[in-house]
Amino acid sequence: MKTQKGTAGTVAKISVATLAIMNITAVVSLRGLPSEATYGLSSAFYYLFAAIVFLIPTAMVAAELAAMFSDKQGGVFRWVGEAFGPRTGFLAIWLQWIESTIWYPTVLTFGAVSFAYIGLNGASDAALASNKIFTLVTVLAIYWIATFIAMKGIGWVGKISKWGGLIGTIIPAGLLIVLGIIYIATGGHNYMDMQQSFIPDLTKLDNLVLASSIFLFYAGMEMMGVHVMDINNPSRNYPKAIIIGSLATVCIFVLGTFALGVIIPAKDINLTQSLLIGFDNFFRYFHIPWAGPVIAVALMLGVLASVLTWVAGPSKGIFTVGKAGYLPPFFQKSNSHGVQRNILLVQGGIVTLLSLLFVVMPSVQSFYQILSQLTILLYLIMYMLMFAAAIVLRYKMKDAERPFRLGKGNALMWILGVVGFSGSLLAFVLSFIPPGQINTGSNVVWYTVLIAGCIIMVIIPFIIYALRKPSWRDPSSEFAPFHWEKK
Repeated sequence: MKTQKGTAGTVAKISVATLAIMNITAVVSLRGLPSEATYGLSSAFYYLFAAIVFLIPTAMVAAELAAMFSDKQGGVFRWVGEAFGPRTGFLAIWLQWIESTIWYPTVLTFGAVSFAYIGLNGASDAALASNKIFTLVTVLAIYWIATFIAMKGIGWVGKISKWGGLIGTIIPAGLLIVLGIIYIATGGHNYMDMQQSFIPDLTKLDNLVLASSIFLFYAGMEMMGVHVMDINNPSRNYPKAIIIGSLATVCIFVLGTFALGVIIPAKDINLTQSLLIGFDNFFRYFHIPWAGPVIAVALMLGVLASVLTWVAGPSKGIFTVGKAGYLPPFFQKSNSHGVQRNILLVQGGIVTLLSLLFVVMPSVQSFYQILSQLTILLYLIMYMLMFAAAIVLRYKMKDAERPFRLGKGNALMWILGVVGFSGSLLAFVLSFIPPGQINTGSNVVWYTVLIAGCIIMVIIPFIIYALRKPSWRDPSSEFAPFHWEKK
C-alpha cells in the first residue's frame, strides 16, 4: 500500500500489484474448471475469447462508471438509471441480486460435493456426492450458516472471506497447477487429446453451450470498478492492473483446466465431482492419498467464503435502492448490526425453493447445469444494460466529470461497449441451447425453466416499480437525485 498526502491528511492508495491481486481473488473460482476440461486444448481458446470480449470490456467500462459516480450510491442502478431512467435502473440491480440468489445452489452444490469427499473411500465418497438428499441437505445447511454469519455484520464476513478465499481458492488453484506440471514431467499418463485443434469447430452450437458458461467465470469484475479512485494515476495504472489481473486469471483458468484434462479422460468428466476426483487422482499418483480430505475441507471453506461475499454484496445494493423508495418497507428492515435482515430471509426462502429442483431434475449434474445457465442469462441482461448505458451517458452527460475516462474522445468507449455488449448477447443466445455433453433430461423442462425463468424475473421488477408509493421512501435515505432531477 502507498500513501498520498492531501489537504484531508494521508490517504492510503492501492498499488498496481495489490489491485491486480484483488481482481484475481474476486473473479477466480475453481468449481467451473471441469465444465471446460471437456474441451481439451480448445478450452484455452474459449478462455481467451471470453477475456477479450467480456472480461476486459467489463472491467474498463465499469471503472469509468464507478469513478464518474464515486460519490453517489446505487451502483449499477445509478449507472443504468442515469442513462435510461429509474425503471430500467431498478431492473438492472434487481437482476444483479436475483442472479446471485439463483447462483447460490450451484456453488453450494460444489460445496456439498467437497464435503462428501472428506472421507477416505473414493467409491463411497462418489456415491454420497451423487445422492440428491445428501446434496440438498448440505446445500441448505451451508447456505443458512452463511446467512446467519452475514447477519452478524461485515466484520465477520470480511474475516472469513479473506482467509477462506486464500485457503479455499488461491492455494488449491496453485496446487492443482503445480501437481499437473509435476505429473506430466514425471511421466504420468496424459489423458488429454493433444491432436485437438486450438480453434474449435464453431459450427456445432450445442458444443458451445458449456463454453458460454466461461462468461460467468469472469462475472463480478464490474465490482472492482469501485477501487478506480483508490489507485495513484488511475488513467495509467488502473488499466495496467486490470490487464495484469486478467492475464493472471486467464492463466489460472487455462492451466487449472489443463491439469484436470491430463488426469481425467474427457468422457469421464463430471461437472460437480471432477475437481475433487482430479485432486484425488493426483494424490494417489504421488502416494499421498491422505491429502484428499484436506483439500476437500479447504475447497468447502472456499465455497463458504465465496457465498458470504455475495450474500453481503448484491443484497446490500438492492437494500440501499429499496430505502430510496423502490421496495416496500418490509424489505427495508435491518437488524441491530444494520444488516438487511428481511431481504436475506426472503433470499434464503428463494434458495430453499430452488434447491427443491433436485426432486424433478434427473441428476445433481443436470440441476447444476440448468441453474448455472439461468444465472448466466439473467446476469448477461444486466451486463448488456450496463454497456449500453455507458455509451449513452457519453452523450446524455457529456460534460460530467470523469476522473477515469476511456480515451479522449468517444471511440474507445464505443469499441469496448459494443464488443462487451455483442459478446454478452452471443453468450445469452448460446445459453438457451441444451449442452450435448450433459444429460439435462427433457428438453421441454430445460427450455421451460430457462425461458419462463427469464420472463418472470424480468417482469417482477417492473411490477414492483409500478406499485411503488411515496410512503415507501425511508426519510433517512440519503440517495442522491439523478442528474435530470437537479434541473
